[in-house]
Amino acid sequence: MDLYQIEQNLHEQGYLHILGTDEAGRGPMAGPLVAAAVILPENYHLDGLNDSKKTSPKMREKLYDIIKKEAIEVTVEIVPVEVVDRINVYQASKQAMLSCIEKMQSRIDYVLTDAMKLNIDIPCLDIIKGDQKAAAIAAASIIAKVTRDRLMVELDRIYPQYGFKKHKGYVTKYHLEMLAKYGPSPVHRQSFEPVHRITLEQMKLDLDD
Repeated sequence: MDLYQIEQNLHEQGYLHILGTDEAGRGPMAGPLVAAAVILPENYHLDGLNDSKKTSPKMREKLYDIIKKEAIEVTVEIVPVEVVDRINVYQASKQAMLSCIEKMQSRIDYVLTDAMKLNIDIPCLDIIKGDQKAAAIAAASIIAKVTRDRLMVELDRIYPQYGFKKHKGYVTKYHLEMLAKYGPSPVHRQSFEPVHRITLEQMKLDLDD
């Protein structure tokens, strides 16, 4: 499917400022969740733009800089681990997207989301695999992913034993091994089963001692 077709159709219907929103970090067991929203200019085209998961880290960084420079507006919302744990990752994603929309200074005529239903007073379309089907959502996915990856590199400096710089908090064999060895850090998500299980095991050991 043409990445620009949905926006083109909406522009032809009279919707000028089309906002795309997406998140990064629903799956990891450590680190924040990040959402972004982007409004691209009408008839905008960016070579290489695609779903962030299908784009190399080097290309994502390049696209990030271009989008930040050429978009009408970009907003970002960072949800800390304790909020993700308290309200669950789905609600955290939804609230973060809504916050991104609320932060926008530009007029919003239409909203496109990546399979997230939002209760807002603006025409809105949730698209399954939207980051592969709509340019504004793909751009938002790039902004969210690069922002989160940079945050995980910073967290790697604080907690180097877990390898956050490499796996960005996602579940890998190495991450699970380090989690078992050192126990959870303050930025691990207690609502995620592997983290919760190891925390309980540590508490049991402490009680036995």
